Amino acid sequence: MVKKMLSQEIFQRYELKYLLPYNKYQQLVNVLSSNHKMRYDKYGDDVGRYNIVSLYFDSDDDKIYYETRNKLNFRQKLRLRIYDQVTIDSPAFFEIKQKFNNVVNKRRTSLQLSSAYDYLKNVPSEDIKNYHTSNPQTMSEVESFRSLYGLKPRVIVSYDRQAFHGIEDSDLRITFDYNLMARDHNLRIEDGPEGTHFVDSDLVVMEVKVSQSVPFWLARLLSDFECSRGSLSKFCTSIDLMEDMKRNPRTRTPSMII
Repeated sequence: MVKKMLSQEIFQRYELKYLLPYNKYQQLVNVLSSNHKMRYDKYGDDVGRYNIVSLYFDSDDDKIYYETRNKLNFRQKLRLRIYDQVTIDSPAFFEIKQKFNNVVNKRRTSLQLSSAYDYLKNVPSEDIKNYHTSNPQTMSEVESFRSLYGLKPRVIVSYDRQAFHGIEDSDLRITFDYNLMARDHNLRIEDGPEGTHFVDSDLVVMEVKVSQSVPFWLARLLSDFECSRGSLSKFCTSIDLMEDMKRNPRTRTPSMII
């Protein structure tokens, strides 16, 4: 069971993405776990692993999808996220993720999952102050974003993650996401990870998250392992697969944005 995930509610950083074969991910983990510069993420199990399930939102005319697909200079997303197994009475997290000039800003607030569902029934909600959240200001931003775009639940994305934090550089974080699945037929996130793989099961999405520049030792390591940067939108790729499956129910081949 993951520990309390909300020690920080506001993030600003660069996020560099890489797509790796599973065996290369295992090799990198072996190096990172023994190089005395990184430690396992304290929010996971004893080797920094946990599961993430996120409900993403979009408008009827797919504004969020096209902002991301077209790589607009400023783009943003809204999601409701849980970690590991939860019940309707467990904490959940509304997150606004914005990207501007390659800098990622994320703000989030926690509330009980049942309260999140109750809030989503009301469009617009006139009583957001009645919801007990960890950050009322962020909750107000969630409501403004949701009302402006007319956002509705769109797709659930789930994956397993193994994560590392820097020991000396506390802003450095490296995550490995695998077993990436999506569904749009059951939008209850407490039902856990279930759906269709939208990235080949032999591939892992690695993200290097830094506030400034990548440390020299890590840049050298990525070069030694021949890790090439790419661009993979979990949201867009999952939507693409869901739409392909509607047009052709036999579709099961992951379609990746690289």
